[in-house]
Amino acid sequence: MLRKFFFVAAGCFAAFVWTSSVPASTPTITISGNGSIALALTPISGPDGAAVAKTLQNDLALSGFFSLADASRASMTVKGSSSGAALQGRVVDRSGSNVLLHSYEGSPREKAHAFANDIIETLTGNKGMAGSKIAFVATRSGSKELYLADYDGANVRQMTHDNTISVAPALSPDGRHIAYTSYLHGYADIYTIDIASGQRERIVKFPGTNSGAAFSPGGDQIACTLSRDGNPELYVVSANGSGARRLTHTPGVESSPSWSPTGNELVYSSDDTGSPQLVRIPAGGGSGRRIATGHSYCTKPSWSPDGRKIAFNIREAGTFQVAVLDLASNGVRVVTGGDEARDPVWGPDSRHLLFTQGANLMLLDVQTARKVSLLGGMGSISEPAWSR
Repeated sequence: MLRKFFFVAAGCFAAFVWTSSVPASTPTITISGNGSIALALTPISGPDGAAVAKTLQNDLALSGFFSLADASRASMTVKGSSSGAALQGRVVDRSGSNVLLHSYEGSPREKAHAFANDIIETLTGNKGMAGSKIAFVATRSGSKELYLADYDGANVRQMTHDNTISVAPALSPDGRHIAYTSYLHGYADIYTIDIASGQRERIVKFPGTNSGAAFSPGGDQIACTLSRDGNPELYVVSANGSGARRLTHTPGVESSPSWSPTGNELVYSSDDTGSPQLVRIPAGGGSGRRIATGHSYCTKPSWSPDGRKIAFNIREAGTFQVAVLDLASNGVRVVTGGDEARDPVWGPDSRHLLFTQGANLMLLDVQTARKVSLLGGMGSISEPAWSR
């Protein structure tokens, strides 16, 4: 039976889930000066232990929740033994009592990702992002083609080889399908790709433009922009492209829909009033409501999985940057600077953003402002998407 304990350290709250023996006394949790938990990582034993440990260390570092320390200064110590398809992972406190004990199966990276996510959730109460997938557009081949990679930029795989324009990828919540816009037949149509089999299907092909697909949280619906009735409007279709239902009726252009985590609402960009602004609308239909951001040009919204924030592009003095709207306070904070930053998208942890800057795909920890370049050298990179 799981028992939950909550501790306070240096003004921060940390949630812990005991999955094995529970010590009688409350362990001391050390929070470092930057607000992270001091964690020691011992070598993982076994034939593939080094590979597991390398991925695990990167996952924990990228999460932003931990600072790696030696065992004498750490609150918790991560241990493990990996052989073949099995990893026995442990986290112990200073008394040596198990805080987390679990077995994992799969490849070295799969085992490490699963262990990292359990460590993050057990020690912080937050969802991890390890093991998620990202999709993006790159021009490495000379054409705009779709690529897929692990969330940390590893295992890049080209998904289209059409020698035409493939843009606006969206990953299904389970990471098994990509929806995107392709000009393969000369017009903008929406396709889906089964990632495992590579099977592709053209699902939305109305006369005019069909673009900007976004999967609903349940994966059974897609929001998109269609001009089937003459003007680019917001529609919702089923995941197979059937049952198109129109949501907007304006003289402007509606684009870049993003679902709320409940699936009850959508946020999108509309230039109905002249300059593009963010608008919220019920997914079942109704009137759109403009969101006040304090910026005159707002595009490419992305609703965080925790429902609390919307990231979007602003343009000021001719340069694009990324801003984040806190829905509780209505406060807006610009989180990038310097070189132009485009196409923000939230990760499954609601803490990290992907965006493009120059020819690089960047990972931003919104809480700490730490920025990491995940990918480069692939020509122009644009329009990242992230599985949830």
